[in-house]
Amino acid sequence: MYSSKKTYTVEEALAKLQSYCAYQDRCHKEVAQKLKEMRVISQASEQIIIELIEGDFLNEERFATLFAGGHFRIKQWGKSKIQYALQQKRVSPVNIKKALKSIDLDDYNTTLLYLAKKKWNSLKGERGLSRMAKTQAFLYQRGFESALIQPILQQLNKAK
Repeated sequence: MYSSKKTYTVEEALAKLQSYCAYQDRCHKEVAQKLKEMRVISQASEQIIIELIEGDFLNEERFATLFAGGHFRIKQWGKSKIQYALQQKRVSPVNIKKALKSIDLDDYNTTLLYLAKKKWNSLKGERGLSRMAKTQAFLYQRGFESALIQPILQQLNKAK
């Protein structure tokens, strides 16, 4: 948390937030929180946010797409978990939908199968239903959809 008693002019706050947004894409909620930490009054905050949007420092669609792609590739999250995280960041439903569509379906299915096999193989000592239930719970927790999980589990159970 930012604890300095420093006060900022609108120009100083704008410059600070431009570099904050240029370093890494941010959502509106993060920028608003940063302005609050800087103790900028609400009228000035609104003006700064408008200027950041006009200068393309703040772009919700770009943020959502990069967030979804990164969390899928790096953390191997499913679409449900990504959607929930974006909702927590107060990203608009339209931009969430665009971000989820940007994830390649073949890569998504390949990652799901990889994670399912990896978890399934780590549970070698488990009996059939317990093994299925634990693998299913793991994949749900990762944010993958049940409609995609079920066929893979049946395939793995038959292949044992």
